[in-house]
Amino acid sequence: MTRFIDAALLAAVSADARSRQRLRANFNFHPADDFPAHRLLNAIEPGSWLPPHRHLDPAKDESIIVVAGALGVVIFDDAGTVVTSRQLSPGGNCCGVDIPHGTWHTVVALLPGTVIFEAKSGPYQPLLAEELAPWAPAEGAPGAADYALSLRQLFSSR
Repeated sequence: MTRFIDAALLAAVSADARSRQRLRANFNFHPADDFPAHRLLNAIEPGSWLPPHRHLDPAKDESIIVVAGALGVVIFDDAGTVVTSRQLSPGGNCCGVDIPHGTWHTVVALLPGTVIFEAKSGPYQPLLAEELAPWAPAEGAPGAADYALSLRQLFSSR
């Protein structure tokens, strides 16, 4: 089935994200979690927390293109020090990123209605303990909201 990524689809997936406690929602183009290529829209609202993580599988490089809103991408070293941060937005100076496997990273929504197109290899695998940053609070943990705010503030003057 041919699917167009249009304003109606972006609005629908953003509305879905706003209605969820985690403030994010996926719209998958791949037919199942075990499919070898994952292509999806991921709507992320400000206030959603995606803890820093990495993908150790050499096949799990991750490509992201922002199609609506604005996204902050933060790359860390092994100790949790920010190595680089960059704002992505459609039509802006930078609209996407390709993150190699093994790279500590997270993203933060900077505007309501932020939607990204994401591509990486399947199948879906939950993150392993060694893929979760030991220096960052887990989702819902004490301090997570403050830590997420500190990362969003990396982009406040841009």
